[in-house]
Amino acid sequence: MRKAIVLVVLPLASLLVAQELKPIELPPPQTEGGKPLMQALKERKSSREFSTRPLPPQVLSNLLWAAFGVNRPDGRRTAPSARNMQEIEIYVALPEGLYLFDAKAHKLNPVVAEDLRAATGTQPFVGQAPVNLIYVADYARMGQQDEQTKAFYSAADTGFIAQNVYLFCASEGLATVVRALVDRDKLAARMKLRPEQRIVLAQTVGYPPK
Repeated sequence: MRKAIVLVVLPLASLLVAQELKPIELPPPQTEGGKPLMQALKERKSSREFSTRPLPPQVLSNLLWAAFGVNRPDGRRTAPSARNMQEIEIYVALPEGLYLFDAKAHKLNPVVAEDLRAATGTQPFVGQAPVNLIYVADYARMGQQDEQTKAFYSAADTGFIAQNVYLFCASEGLATVVRALVDRDKLAARMKLRPEQRIVLAQTVGYPPK
């Protein structure tokens, strides 16, 4: 009898969690301050050790704006985009669920009410760090180009964004590492991606351990 009750309650609990995952309205990004560019370049590095301390909303807001936010009235971004296709989407894996960064509205839209951090890579630290960014190329935005050209442009554009994140983290005293060790097929299924969406890279961000 107890087993039957559990089987009924668990789906209901999952449904409630999904309903509770709401958009996150990010505070306006702080676009002034930070370390000088040359100092940030000097301090830029990859780190694979992270504290579990969460990023405050303002820091998360600044991070995402630096990565690929809108920095001009015409909607262009902080990172270059080949032919201004803006095909790269940033998914944000947080402990409470997976979100999609809406650069124009500067907010996070809910995608999956599940902690997918550990699924964003094969190294143990990805499941403990507070934030994992997943860079996804939407090939549907890239016109009639062949697959090789789409892969080339989306890889280059992802690299621009990832370097923005590196420089922001160097400026803010955060730890980060960009990662290619991702089970893309399995993660894409859990993220509920469409066939024309392709995972390019992931990047972990957090505070360094004390």
